[in-house]
Amino acid sequence: MHAAVPGPTPAPTGSAVVVVGIGADGWDGLPVASRAAVERADVLLGSARQLALVPVSVGAERVPWPSPLSEALPGVLDRQAGRATVVLASGDPMLSGIGTTLTRLLGHDRVRVLPAPSSVSLACARLGWAVEDTTVVSLVGRPVELLQPHVQPGRRLLVLGSDGGTPAEVAALLTARGFGSSRLTVLGNLGGASESVDGGTAAAWSGPSPALAVTAVECSADPGAAPLPTTPGLPDDVYEHDGQLTKSDVRAVVLARLAPVPGGLLWDVGGGAGSIGIEWMRVHPASRAVAVEALPERAARIVRNAHALGVPHLQVVTGRAPGALAGLPRPDAVFVGGGVTAPGLLEACWDALPSGGRLVATAVTVESEAVLAGWFARAGGALLRIGVQHAEPVGRFTGWKPAMPVTIWSVRR
Repeated sequence: MHAAVPGPTPAPTGSAVVVVGIGADGWDGLPVASRAAVERADVLLGSARQLALVPVSVGAERVPWPSPLSEALPGVLDRQAGRATVVLASGDPMLSGIGTTLTRLLGHDRVRVLPAPSSVSLACARLGWAVEDTTVVSLVGRPVELLQPHVQPGRRLLVLGSDGGTPAEVAALLTARGFGSSRLTVLGNLGGASESVDGGTAAAWSGPSPALAVTAVECSADPGAAPLPTTPGLPDDVYEHDGQLTKSDVRAVVLARLAPVPGGLLWDVGGGAGSIGIEWMRVHPASRAVAVEALPERAARIVRNAHALGVPHLQVVTGRAPGALAGLPRPDAVFVGGGVTAPGLLEACWDALPSGGRLVATAVTVESEAVLAGWFARAGGALLRIGVQHAEPVGRFTGWKPAMPVTIWSVRR
């Protein structure tokens, strides 16, 4: 029995949707304030499983979520206008849950959230892990490749999944990355009477797993595995390419000049293998990028590289710039890795930038260098040339083999 404690101050009647977090322990585990909100409701919205947790003595109309939910949600809410509406959610509705969706849709002043303990807090309590030292990755309705950037030696991950197949997907990804020795702990139905714990290494993992499961990962690299660094300038050989690739040393300089920040949007114009857009997005999960590539086979290659390197949401536009830039969301930064001599290209990129936006362009030919020199004279910024030489065998000795020098122009509007 829960002690009666004061709940949050209710919003004015009819003005707010109440979101009630409910755990695997169901109705009996609800705090007094959450239970009272459900009992006062005219209509309950939620999944069939969540609605079934509420006893039949609660007389509210029960409306299961339609599928797909995102498109139908505004209409579902509109049909409840004037009724006391309660939305049921799993655990903490603000942790990759319906609470965040409703807040974006309605505004925080029209949503009242009564959370239950999240699956993250329950999992960390069972494992003895500090929440602040644990990386949480949500794969709910998202591709498993989003896990890639977080697979680093010694890291602890909590993976939220859509169904019981997620632990096996996580295990397969870890094994393919050379992290098969990582320890997996699958915690099912946390907080409920049927709570379960199963463990093993990623390489030896076999299902099935509970539908409501959190996958805990203690990352451990196999002998000989080469973890990918988190800094820009990934090794060239991690990319599939046809030679059209901004090389690692130049890439590191270009990314530094682009100065990515969380949430920023980059146009990667002349995407090639997609390396600049991919590494821009790897800086932070909120970073976004659009790669524009004229050749369909290269555009398809960018998609494959983006998935392999953990940024499957990279947008790829197949078309020739500047025409292909029309209608794209306004960027915070633009990289032009080829085609600077194309009429109107740099003008279109410059005009698209907001005040404070950054433009970086590279050139390897005399003609493209001349274009950048002209823009440098007009708009300022910084102009530099990079010459990289790598040591390679020369008979029984070692000599320096120079790469083509690259001219880089960078400017803030």
